[in-house]
Order: sequence, then C-alpha cells, then structure tokens
Amino acid sequence: MGSSIYDEVEIEDMEFNEELKTFFFPCPCGDRFQITVDELIDGEDIARCPSCSLLLRVIYDEEAIEKLTESG
Repeated sequence: MGSSIYDEVEIEDMEFNEELKTFFFPCPCGDRFQITVDELIDGEDIARCPSCSLLLRVIYDEEAIEKLTESG
C-alpha cells in the first residue's frame, strides 16, 4: 500500500462510457483514471490510471450504481 490517493472525486463528476460500463476522470499525467461498474459493485472505490501510479478515490452511492446496471 505504498501508493497514495491523489484526490477524491464524486462519481457524478466522472465521465461514464455506457459501452465499456466504465467511469473515467482526467489524470494530471494526460491519461485518465478508470473504474468499472463491476468494480464499484464489488465495493472497490479506487480508480487507477493505466499510465502512472496515481490513484483516485471515488465517492459514490451504491444505490446509484445498482440503478446503472439495472437500466442496461
């Protein structure tokens, strides 16, 4: 657990890709943090950037995530 949390962000502020069922948020390195709906359902709240070591804590309501999966 050497990595530290870069920031915390509300899930409403993240971009949602319906096709990939993944939330994205811009990372300072130029890439994007990402976390899937399945990860959120499993209780994961850390979005990772594939290009650097930064982590992002996602603030979300579990009921809102469940609604996303039901609407699909």
